[in-house]
Amino acid sequence: MSVDPRMVHLYSYYRDAELRGATLLLKLIMRVEDSEAQVKLSRHLADETRHAWLWTKKIADMGAAPVRVLDGYQTRLGQGIGIPKTLVDLFALTVVVEERAQRRYLEHARRPDVEPDTLEILHEVTKDEKWHIGWIKNKLKELAAANGGEEKMVATLGRYREIDQRVVADLIAKEREAFGFSFSDVPDLN
Repeated sequence: MSVDPRMVHLYSYYRDAELRGATLLLKLIMRVEDSEAQVKLSRHLADETRHAWLWTKKIADMGAAPVRVLDGYQTRLGQGIGIPKTLVDLFALTVVVEERAQRRYLEHARRPDVEPDTLEILHEVTKDEKWHIGWIKNKLKELAAANGGEEKMVATLGRYREIDQRVVADLIAKEREAFGFSFSDVPDLN
């Protein structure tokens, strides 16, 4: 069986995003004192590392090894955003990253040519992303309200989402160059 290096690269990008998501959560764990958030952050972190393992295992099951990703989604996003300074900034970044992950996995899963084992991973991680987005958004709103920063929160989310759109457009162009299409494209079923 021959391994398509493009798929190894794609799954390595997914793996990298999950690992960097875990890193972001570790930063939050070190800064948040609220015990309920600590429990949720710990569960969330466990999910992110499990997701990274699922992509790592998928690559290994293909007979390959993950490739190092130097220009992945979160690296590019971080270059555009800079260093988040407040908890509101960190939680807003987490919301944007989780929303993007969910969208991407759903887009990939709707393609008609997805292998069953890949589809299973996509469904598994998407299910977790829904919970991640919900609790993180609620905590973000709570933090913003407690500090009178609702306007700042909305502005920060808007700024981060604009940067996200630019980053994703670049990554989709790169993907189209490699595959001739993007896994984010709506499949043509005709």
